Amino acid sequence: MATTRTRRTPAPHADATRARIVGAAVKAFAEKGFEAASTREIARVAGVEQGLLTYHFPSKDELWRAATDRIFGVLRKAVAGRVASLDDADPSERSREAIREYVRTMAGNPEFFRFIVDQGHRYDARTRWLVDTHIKSAFAIMKELGLLRAARREEDLPHALFSLLGAASFIFGVQGNCRRLTGLDPRKREAIEAHADFVANLMIPPG
Repeated sequence: MATTRTRRTPAPHADATRARIVGAAVKAFAEKGFEAASTREIARVAGVEQGLLTYHFPSKDELWRAATDRIFGVLRKAVAGRVASLDDADPSERSREAIREYVRTMAGNPEFFRFIVDQGHRYDARTRWLVDTHIKSAFAIMKELGLLRAARREEDLPHALFSLLGAASFIFGVQGNCRRLTGLDPRKREAIEAHADFVANLMIPPG
């Protein structure tokens, strides 16, 4: 006689547990890189047993992909939300404010820059997935929003893209260097806003 298998309903706290694991993974991969980051340490930081982490993410690669999804989800939500609130603004100022919001988000999450750079110098299956799944669409959105108008020619778009990414993020990813060299603490609110204005006006000069 055939038996009917009852489908297991996820526990109410499963999403919160998964979110804690992914948050811990973002920081671990950013600080140590994919190879050195340990799922056992990620589980410890997330406050879960190793077996529970493996239940949600059977491989470290799947966990890395979930961490990448988290990063780009946060960035898209922040920038899209800010742009949506400025539908009636001057197009150039709207683009500048989108850049400012991107800078603010990177300032609040400096591990994002380190995470992406760790993978960026490689050219492997993870890099191909990262570019094809997230960076291509982000590139298209940036062009659509006018964030790359500093590129006067099509062939200049890569230069405009990576100039923007570096200008917006680098200072927060190496904030210790900045503090030692200049005395400026880029984590302070006024420094973040000053940097957001600088990058926005650098990429899209007023007037």
